[in-house]
Amino acid sequence: MLRQSEAWNRGDLEAFMEPYWQSDSLVFIGKNGPTYGWNQTLQNYKRGYPTPEAMGKLTFTLLRTDIISKDGLFVIGKWHLRRTIGDLEGHFSLVFRKIGGKWKIVADHSS
Repeated sequence: MLRQSEAWNRGDLEAFMEPYWQSDSLVFIGKNGPTYGWNQTLQNYKRGYPTPEAMGKLTFTLLRTDIISKDGLFVIGKWHLRRTIGDLEGHFSLVFRKIGGKWKIVADHSS
């Protein structure tokens, strides 16, 4: 997740999305409900954070990580965007699955 925040802070949304499962079955749940698919999730990020000022600087704080199976993790944490136009923050829960030998986010619920 450190690499993810570094990518965000460079303004590189494609690199930020690298840990997400590149599948139409990826689910991202935000304030507007569920979004399905890697490409749609990326497009939503691009729409929601169109400028460096909107993106700000991202930090994650991990609160809990639970092993739910040999190929599954459940992670709870906080996110914070420090921005000149006003900070944003919230919480997230992530489900990771080991796919093709790599840990991938298959579900993200961020608020």
